[in-house]
Amino acid sequence: MGKPKLAECIINRDWCKGCGICVHVCPKNVLELDDEDKAFAARPADCICCEFCERACPDLAIELRCEM
Repeated sequence: MGKPKLAECIINRDWCKGCGICVHVCPKNVLELDDEDKAFAARPADCICCEFCERACPDLAIELRCEM
């Protein structure tokens, strides 16, 4: 069985308040905050689909879709 790979990282910009929790919990530094303090996947190829960001987001603004 292979490692999961990120198929899509969906961040609802209307729900994101720019708290940065997702940025801090990501072990691979995939996420960053943009000029409007909204999260975005700066390095999606580095994502290991651990789902830490998705689980830590207090506003449920992140959804990861991973495939094997």
